[in-house]
Amino acid sequence: MELTTLINIVYILSAITFILGFKLMSSPVSAKRGNIISAVGMGAAIVVTLMDTHVERFEFILGGMVIGTAIGLLFAFRTPMTGMPQMVGLLNGFGGLASLLVAWAEFHAHPEGQGVFGGTVLWLTAIIGSITFSGSLIAWAKLEEKFISGKPIMYTGQQFVTGAVLFGILATGVLFALDTVAPEAYRYFALFTVLAFIIGILLVIPIGGADMPVVICLLNSYSGMAACASGFIVQNNLLIVAGALVGASGIILTLIMCKAMNRSVANVFLGGFGTPVPGAAAQVVGEMKEVKIDRAYLMLEAASKVVIVPGYGMAVSQAQHAVRELTEALEKNGAEVSFAIHPVAGRMPGHMNVLLAEANISYDAMVEMDAINPTMDTVDVCMVIGANDVVNPAAQEDKTSPLWGMPIIEASRARTVIVMKRGKGKGFAGVENLLFFRNNCRMLYGDAKGSLQTLVSEFKGGS
Repeated sequence: MELTTLINIVYILSAITFILGFKLMSSPVSAKRGNIISAVGMGAAIVVTLMDTHVERFEFILGGMVIGTAIGLLFAFRTPMTGMPQMVGLLNGFGGLASLLVAWAEFHAHPEGQGVFGGTVLWLTAIIGSITFSGSLIAWAKLEEKFISGKPIMYTGQQFVTGAVLFGILATGVLFALDTVAPEAYRYFALFTVLAFIIGILLVIPIGGADMPVVICLLNSYSGMAACASGFIVQNNLLIVAGALVGASGIILTLIMCKAMNRSVANVFLGGFGTPVPGAAAQVVGEMKEVKIDRAYLMLEAASKVVIVPGYGMAVSQAQHAVRELTEALEKNGAEVSFAIHPVAGRMPGHMNVLLAEANISYDAMVEMDAINPTMDTVDVCMVIGANDVVNPAAQEDKTSPLWGMPIIEASRARTVIVMKRGKGKGFAGVENLLFFRNNCRMLYGDAKGSLQTLVSEFKGGS
């Protein structure tokens, strides 16, 4: 069998494993198996690619693999679950940077010219990779709230500036594609790359931290599209297929997230969505009513139906195992317990599902928002653990709110709501939560993990 034939056969089999892996990752139960199958396919593809006759020197490739593996392991072991969205954002950015470097290397290696089609592909790869890299860095900084605020950053003439930069990218791209051997070609390449870095920043800074899960999905799609374009550059069919799969899945997930947040897809692509509508904010009526542990225990002890709404605060407190212990205590006491999962709870899709599964909480107990809301009137106690914006009635009642129109978990309809929170601060979107001022809501202040462990002790002491 010829080497080329062997490589193509392995590429086809690898592509099948990618598709199968994506299918398995559609369910939390089979996601781990899907990851393993896809990884095996990618490993096989890397091995046969290194067997290609065009690969002449292995020292730089092996060096890069060793360094990359070490960095990846360091990230994997040192990044807590609360930092997973930030890590995903950075990895998206690195993928975009890798595609940009491939475009530059190919352009530099063939000074004789690429033609209009080749120049256009180089331009697409470079700008998508640059936008992904700079946009991902800003998304990471917003999530970490380092160097930059998580709040939307707006300024006068923002749309004009963004439009001007986009025009510059298009103009220099046309000039580059028409003649990639001209002395100015290097300058064109450098110019549209710098402009693409800038547009990546401009598209992400107007987006608030509460909407960052959607941005992470979109940037993931961008990294896939950049990889797909780089596959055309190096004429590697599997890279084209893998990039297209990542790009398409990222777009689909972005559409799902936009629907879950009632956001415009066009605004996601253009940046600056999720900002408040001008006008007077809704007046907060009432005051927050605190509840102590002993009283919260009595409420839970008397409940026959309990719904728990997890949020980012639960992840920060690492309270998922204490949540499982409380769930077991409630079920032993005869209560029916389920978990209401909002699509954007936490800071990335599936964040809460992963945390709860880590604590061996059954996937069957995790109920999607659309399924739990119609039953909320029958819930005796709804426990909100570290969640804020995803249960804020302002999304349904206040047209001036940046949350307006976003589907929420309607916790306020439960007979009693217990909110576990460190203090009286606002949510990630920076708006007041109207739920906290409702007559049926009680605030249980303090560290969620510690409060939950105390509640568990109360159940054990009372049994």
